[in-house]
Amino acid sequence: MEMYVLPNILPFTRKLHRQRVHSLASIHIAAETQQAHALGPLATYCESKAFSYARQLFGETYHWDLISATSIIGLFARHNRHKEAIDIFSRMLVLDTRSNGFTFGPVIHSYTATGNITTAKQLHACATKVGLHSDVFVGSSLLDSYAKLTTTEEAQRAFQDIDNPNVEMPDRNVVSWNAVIGGYSQMGHNEEAVNLFVEMIREGLRPNESTFPCVLSAAANIAALGMGKSFHACAIKSLGKHDVFVGNSLINFYAKCGSMEDGLLAFDRLAQRSIVSWNSLICGYAQNGRGKEAIDYFRRMKASGFKPNSVTLLSFVGMQPRRPC
Repeated sequence: MEMYVLPNILPFTRKLHRQRVHSLASIHIAAETQQAHALGPLATYCESKAFSYARQLFGETYHWDLISATSIIGLFARHNRHKEAIDIFSRMLVLDTRSNGFTFGPVIHSYTATGNITTAKQLHACATKVGLHSDVFVGSSLLDSYAKLTTTEEAQRAFQDIDNPNVEMPDRNVVSWNAVIGGYSQMGHNEEAVNLFVEMIREGLRPNESTFPCVLSAAANIAALGMGKSFHACAIKSLGKHDVFVGNSLINFYAKCGSMEDGLLAFDRLAQRSIVSWNSLICGYAQNGRGKEAIDYFRRMKASGFKPNSVTLLSFVGMQPRRPC
């Protein structure tokens, strides 16, 4: 009897299998369609700052893949909605959605913005657990977080660990150097920032447009005019024609050191000028007791079509006598 039942039941089981596969495929397609339809409005809500609606829409969509979730985290982070970005990342972990380096970048930024070093360290542990501690961009972002939220000793330890492939990243690159130089400069450890830049050059790394504003700010804070001039020469050698951000940093550096002739030369060589460029020059003249030049360039700024802002006007408050470097 069994030999007659088996042939009759096989077509039926095949049909059930096809129906099941079709049902699963339909569910998967429906989930993808739901994501696609939700992502556009969600971005619109974020751009129009309707974050409560964006958060509600995210909660109503039950399945998000890695790319969609990463895009949403980036949207919230860019609009400084760091708590929401962190919450979405936490949901990714609960749903076992595997993260990548592009996910961790904005999340680390959000953790850093909240100022909570404990959660930043937990994120570091999470990155290590999923094998992303060796990703150079994740490692550099973590280093930037340590530099901004912890003591210089912890940031330095994290930076030194980059040499050990079992701890942080396989190589130090310009991003990781920029992170630690910028961190030291922001925390007021200017000599350490300058020394790190020199060490970076000795190791054969080529600084970029993000490196020079950090190290020039540090050199200005310790009035190291000679060293800053060597950094200026290094910028010309490394970058050729530098951008407006490096140019503004040079103007500000020379102004703080009282060398307004060099500051004016850096200003004149800028291919494009911003309101920051004009303010740096005007403020430099004002702080060095050269009010006539400050007023003259204030008039030139207005004639060039730039409108003075609060920084421009504050430059003239309490002009200081000239104090050379």
